[in-house]
Amino acid sequence: MKTKIIFTLLIILSINELFSQDKAALQSWHNNKYSMFIHFGVYSELGGVWKGQPNDNGYSEQIQARAGIFADVYEEIPSRFNPAKWNAGEIVSLAKKAGMRSIVITSKHHDGFCMFKTATTRFNIVDATPFKRDVLKELAEACKKGGVNLGFYFSLIDYTLHPSTSHNASPITADHHEYNKKQVAELLTNYGPISELWFDMGSLTVQQSTEMYQLVQRLQPNCMVSGRLGNNAYDFCVMGDNEYPDYKIDAPWQTPASIFNETWGFRSWQKRENVSGKIDEKLLSLIKVVSRGGNYLLNIGPKGDGSVVPYEAEVLTGIGNWLSKNGEAIYGTNANPFPESFSWGEITANGNKLYLILSGETTGDIVLSGISGKIKQVNLLNQPIVKFKTKTDKDKLTITVPETVFQDDDIQVIKIEFVAAYKVRPENIIEGNPISLNLSNASKLYSYSCIDYYNNYRSIVGQEWNFFKTAKHTVPVVYYTEGEIGKGIDLSWNGTDELVKLQNGTEIQLNTSQIRWGKRFIYGSFQSSFEELPEKITPEINPETDWTKQSNLNWKEVSDWKDGEVVSMESKPLQSWFVIQEISSETAQKQLVEISSGDGVIIWLNGENLVMHNNPRNTVLNKELVVLPLKPGKNQLLIKFYNRYGWKMEFNINQSVTQKIYRQELAPRNFSGLNNCSLKLQNPESVHETIRMNNVSIEL
Repeated sequence: MKTKIIFTLLIILSINELFSQDKAALQSWHNNKYSMFIHFGVYSELGGVWKGQPNDNGYSEQIQARAGIFADVYEEIPSRFNPAKWNAGEIVSLAKKAGMRSIVITSKHHDGFCMFKTATTRFNIVDATPFKRDVLKELAEACKKGGVNLGFYFSLIDYTLHPSTSHNASPITADHHEYNKKQVAELLTNYGPISELWFDMGSLTVQQSTEMYQLVQRLQPNCMVSGRLGNNAYDFCVMGDNEYPDYKIDAPWQTPASIFNETWGFRSWQKRENVSGKIDEKLLSLIKVVSRGGNYLLNIGPKGDGSVVPYEAEVLTGIGNWLSKNGEAIYGTNANPFPESFSWGEITANGNKLYLILSGETTGDIVLSGISGKIKQVNLLNQPIVKFKTKTDKDKLTITVPETVFQDDDIQVIKIEFVAAYKVRPENIIEGNPISLNLSNASKLYSYSCIDYYNNYRSIVGQEWNFFKTAKHTVPVVYYTEGEIGKGIDLSWNGTDELVKLQNGTEIQLNTSQIRWGKRFIYGSFQSSFEELPEKITPEINPETDWTKQSNLNWKEVSDWKDGEVVSMESKPLQSWFVIQEISSETAQKQLVEISSGDGVIIWLNGENLVMHNNPRNTVLNKELVVLPLKPGKNQLLIKFYNRYGWKMEFNINQSVTQKIYRQELAPRNFSGLNNCSLKLQNPESVHETIRMNNVSIEL
């Protein structure tokens, strides 16, 4: 037991130490905004075709697995892979013409074929093909000459070492992990400075992810590591393929996108139509990602002969033409500072400047509410002589925009420059007496927690409140449960930091005599990723209706359930079970419940998400207290229990726990007018992992 405890502590310490990444290097990566992704490998030779027939069963770069090609047959394909038209200099020139600041190329995809000379296997482009040239070496030299950053994609799975599966997120054996480390060491030693390592797939242990991250940091400290390394051991979050989040993320992040969502590698039979429409589609995606604070990684898939598909080159060039005139609104910018989005387009920011990108619906005057600051000038970005009339009324700015600006075929950008800093009024200003700051009325600060490809989710890494209060010598009071005792929280009051240790609070007994627990229903055997829900299940439900009959799902009423009894059932990996519990309360009040779960759990009460987090890998039962803020009348508790790894699902819902919370007074404070408070967890195991402060509230 002592040995296990020491090992766990070492892993936690290692994860904490991971995030000492140089801030300047991370900021440089963030400022790039737009990069080229290249999926190029021996699969490019097949072009998505096997035995004369197009294979539409998944991405074309995964054709070995998708078409069921035997390993010994696939190993013969390199003998005819001769990309004689590959020209690294032309690739770099295209990237620069497209406005891309870096290139990320597949060094090795799932098939295990290496696009570089390696000592680990002959299954590489130098030793196994008539081409006999190191593609990565040539690209590294061209990038250095052209002043473009270079990054490598690296698949953590390898069909030559491990059988392929449909989900591509299999565990990595110890031998396979050592093999991967040798190849990564070659990539970081033989090709000069590498801007990022884009890991993909596989399901690593915490130790494996930690070791791989530390290897990268040791060999190239300024190399950014992508989120799909897993176990929250990375520098920037990676969204799903072609995923565009509609929320802001409080961490560096990136969206990987392909010209066509159906494939990343070259597909010879792909329909390539309406190039101008495709330019607009991908340009709008770039603008959307950047306006939300992210980076955009757009992929091309060269042919088997090494040449770039003309259609894809034309799309990139079209985007580059727009960036050559409007790049100031993209590179080095930050996310839209306003709490809302706008139908007329998107906003980016940089210092005392705002960029209004007119990429949306045609409209008249533009009105920005809640902004204050002295304006220096407002003009068209690529035509400075075109200036706009403005009108300010208190904290509202109106910009008169001629119809001709919206009718222009190009997406125009209005640049607003302030004399000094500007301020934007925050959303959701809380008022009242007393004021309660809690999860329900907080503005959430999100990251993207990734254990592996199928066990990831939008994680809450901080909570923020804006409230109106004018009072001297106010004593804030924090409330919490036994589950938070000993944890530290970092509070910031109007920019002044306060560290609070949750301990030595006064006990408060909750009276739950007016609460009745009613029917319970269960629905199971849903195979999914962690955050995914069946089409018919939505947490936005009306507890007054018999929702289980309306959803057309096979819900089973559990008539013999016993409070606190552990439910155990056989379950495959990647399966989920859902439980609905009816609860009636005569008044608005709180009740504590203990919920025990396996690999992950999501909890909603009356449609509001209270809890969402992973648990330690292969957890049987992970217990936690949850405060349920019940409303008068019927309440509906919906829980998703997620089984990622094991072959058994166990869970427990226990209402018969000691009903007590804790009250702890904080240092007195003076408040005047509009105020701000933010909360984060002190020394989290990972900056991407949810802080699990759903039970904590602060009363003013």
